[in-house]
This record gives sequence, structure tokens and C-alpha cells, in this order.
Amino acid sequence: VQLQASGGGLVQAGGSLRLSCAASGGTFRTWSMGWFRQAPGKEREFVAGITWSGGSTYYADSVKGRFTISRDNAKNTVYLQMNSLKLEDTAVYYCAARPTIKYDIWGQGTQVTVSS
Repeated sequence: VQLQASGGGLVQAGGSLRLSCAASGGTFRTWSMGWFRQAPGKEREFVAGITWSGGSTYYADSVKGRFTISRDNAKNTVYLQMNSLKLEDTAVYYCAARPTIKYDIWGQGTQVTVSS
């Protein structure tokens, strides 16, 4: 099973980015999925999660109202639309799959840098 994250880059504060995470080799449509991030010198933190059907989504307080997680089970892909980006959103973003009760399949990460 592999998760391939993409879509990161350099963006000015207030701008937008859309991250994608493509899954291969597993039953993506049965997994809950999540996005996490890790800023320099900080621990990895939860950003957003979505259930297998897409019927429920969850967000960290710091991104509520700015980020939107979604998924396309036909394409085995989960997305993170990030709007109104702030300097403090700078981090490496990881997608993860939760086939059981915990996130135990991780992608390689994609860098998001927000500049002033």
C-alpha cells in the first residue's frame, strides 16, 4: 500500500493550495483518511480527517473554516483544499490512512511554505 502526496509549494499569505493524496495497493474506499502536518521544531499534528464515505469530516480548530478535506473514491484520492493560508500553516503535510482504529499508513509528505 502506498500513499503519494502532492500539491505543496510556496504561496503568499492569504493564498490557496490544494493538496492531493493518491492511494494504491489497498482498499482505499474502506479507509478513513486524514491530513497531518509537522512544522520545524514541532510535533506532528492532526489537521483534518474524513470517513470512508466522506459523510463526516473533522478539523483542527486552527484550520476550521479555511481548509476543506474531501475524497474521490473512484480515483482513490483524498484532497485538502487550503484557503486563506497563514504563515503558521507552513509545514510538511502528510496524508495518512486509517484502515483499522489508528492511522498506520503514511505518505511521504509534501512541503507547504507560506510567505509574507
